[in-house]
Amino acid sequence: MSWLTPDVVDVLIAIGKALLILVVMIGAGAFMSFIERRLLGLWQDRYGPNRVGPFGVFQLVADMLKMFFKEDWIPPFADRTIFILAPIIAFTAFLMAFVIVPIAPDWGVADLNIGILYFFAIAGLAVYAVLFAGWSSNNKYALLGSLRASAQTLSYEVFLGLSLMGIVIQTGTFNLREIVEAQAGLWNIVPQFFGFVTFVFAGVAVTHRHPFDQPEAEQELADGYHIEYAGMKWGLFFVGEYIGIVLVSALIVSLFFGGWYGPWLPPVVWFALKTAFFMMLFILLRASLPRPRFDQVMAFGWKVCLPLTLLNMLATAAVVLIQAD
Repeated sequence: MSWLTPDVVDVLIAIGKALLILVVMIGAGAFMSFIERRLLGLWQDRYGPNRVGPFGVFQLVADMLKMFFKEDWIPPFADRTIFILAPIIAFTAFLMAFVIVPIAPDWGVADLNIGILYFFAIAGLAVYAVLFAGWSSNNKYALLGSLRASAQTLSYEVFLGLSLMGIVIQTGTFNLREIVEAQAGLWNIVPQFFGFVTFVFAGVAVTHRHPFDQPEAEQELADGYHIEYAGMKWGLFFVGEYIGIVLVSALIVSLFFGGWYGPWLPPVVWFALKTAFFMMLFILLRASLPRPRFDQVMAFGWKVCLPLTLLNMLATAAVVLIQAD
């Protein structure tokens, strides 16, 4: 086969790796549903899913079958085109952002020099899914939920970006692979602890996870911006949220905890173990913390997290200048 040149082989290998990472990403996001319910049951001293299959492992399959065959109903009063577009954006946005995450020294989808900026851009686009869903549903609860989500996301994205500027100043690059390689001797969690804390807060808020899930507050908004969705459209929102958890956890590992670095075990295993730990942290927050009021969430972002990120950025810049002299 004369067309099978070394360059073509390299392209085919890269495509295969990208497809494998995509499948694992979607699978991990979907399986998070089962893991979350099992861990919530463990931590809250009650039973989780334990009827379908051994230890309830087939509960996810049962949920998927239900979702596939449930009536895919569109309200007659909704804007049909925008209504359908919203869950597609919600599902694909975080998948697109995952392409910049380096899994191992020789594993990853794209090695972009503007990796962090690309993540910010995609995270900004993700809010349109919520806006479209709330507006197109023509439902007051959905609209209020989307307005809350938009205000919360835009507010927390401000210091989501600023929390990483200390790392950018310290390493001199936006490339995630180079940031991971710069942590070979010392993980960024040590010099950038305040950046880590604020990035975690912002990541939880951007994914609308408890305790920052006011856009979906059942007791106030009856499930918020996706109240009119059913079947696979609701499923896309559901899985998209878990994919967001996987993405934010992977970014925390890459930016602050040395990515694939670790002793004895293969790099991919270290990356997976660290990411799984932070995914469980998302679940632990839901199991242990109450939901604050929406005004308290916004005040915490602007009055606490934003000044903290600015101080962290200024302190990092001062240290870099002193070391340069």
